[in-house]
Amino acid sequence: MKADNCRYCSKGTDLAEIVADLEVSTLYITKDQTYKGRCILALNDHKTELFQLDPGELQAFSRDMTRAAKALYETFQPGKINYAAFGDTYPHIHFHLVPKYEGGPEWGSQFNMPLNQAKFVTKAELEESIQAIKSRL
Repeated sequence: MKADNCRYCSKGTDLAEIVADLEVSTLYITKDQTYKGRCILALNDHKTELFQLDPGELQAFSRDMTRAAKALYETFQPGKINYAAFGDTYPHIHFHLVPKYEGGPEWGSQFNMPLNQAKFVTKAELEESIQAIKSRL
């Protein structure tokens, strides 16, 4: 099921680029790379709550998240990956996968949720990260 005017259903956003289509979700990398490797994993079907997924879909989404997080960890070698799901301002199941680095921004506390356009990287830098992540998926 798809929803009109949903950036994840249409796979179009000016804030991120697609890294890869996975089993039941799409992995995006944000153009704001304050946290090197910050990505968003969005379910392909338009659902707003995890309990709306049937058991097989939930397991597949969990596999996708694990696969994406492992690729981010191997690519960027962070101290920790933060996982966040809110959805009250953008109701579509999606998780922010945010690598955090000791000594880096907000280490030891919650990361800044809003994307900062001043921290957008170049297309070439983003493409380099995309290729590095893809090689580990």
